[in-house]
Amino acid sequence: MNKTLRFMAVPTLALGALALSTAPAMAHDGPHSYQSTLAQINGSSASGTITVDVTGNQAHAVLKVSGLAQTFMDAPYPHVQHIHGGAQGTCPTPSVDANGDGVISTTEGAPSYGGIVTTLSTSGDTSPAAGLDLKVAGQGGSYTVDRTFELNAETKAALEAGTAVVVVHGLDPATLTPAAAEAKSDLVPELPLAATSPALCGTLAEGMAMPVGGADTGVAAESFRDSSAGAAALGAGLGLVALAGGAYVIRRRGAAA
Repeated sequence: MNKTLRFMAVPTLALGALALSTAPAMAHDGPHSYQSTLAQINGSSASGTITVDVTGNQAHAVLKVSGLAQTFMDAPYPHVQHIHGGAQGTCPTPSVDANGDGVISTTEGAPSYGGIVTTLSTSGDTSPAAGLDLKVAGQGGSYTVDRTFELNAETKAALEAGTAVVVVHGLDPATLTPAAAEAKSDLVPELPLAATSPALCGTLAEGMAMPVGGADTGVAAESFRDSSAGAAALGAGLGLVALAGGAYVIRRRGAAA
C-alpha cells in the first residue's frame, strides 16, 4: 500500500461567518504578557503551555505541547490550533456533551470559547482563513510553535477582555469509547469525530500562567465568567485532512485503525 500521504486543505466555506465585529483597540499599547497552561480535553492525556507577549499590534507567541496523538498511517498527525474569542472565554466542561457520546465536539465546545480570531500557524498566515491549512499545522505528538505576528483587532479585544482561549484540535480515536471512535465529525461527515475535536484548551490571562484543571475535566482553572455571548463553531466544513483516495485514516495507537 502506498503510504505517501497528500494533504488537501478543506475549503473554509463559512469561516467568514466567524469574523467578529471590529472591537476597540487596547487601552494602551505598552507591553502585555498573557499565559495559559493548557488542560486536556476528551481524555487526550496531553499537556501544553502558551505565552503571548504583546507590544502594540505585534505579538510573540510560544506554544509548547506534548502527549498529543502522534501519527496516522505513517505520517505525523496534523494538529490545527487557534486563539478563539468572542464568547464566554472558558474551556468547555463535560456537561456540554449534549449527545452523551463522551466527546466534547467542536460545535459543543464553541459556545464556551467562540470562533477563531487567530490561527497559531507554524508559518505564514495567522488569520482565521488559515485555520484549516494543514501545511502550517502542528505536527506529531510534541512540538513547539515560536513566532511573531501582527495582531488583528478581534484578538486584541479578546485578550483585553480576558476571553481569548487557545484550543488545539485532534484526538487519538483509541482513547475514545468504541462508539465515539467510529463516529463521524460533527463538522465534516467524511472525517472521524476524533479528527476535529479539541484535545487541549486554556484561557489566556495577563500576568500569570493558569493552573491545570483536574484530570479529564477539559477545563483550566481560570475564573469563569457569566457572559452568555453567542459563538460560531470552529467553522462549517472544518476538515483536518483528506487523503488522495478520499479516505482519512488515523492510526490507532499500536495498530492501524
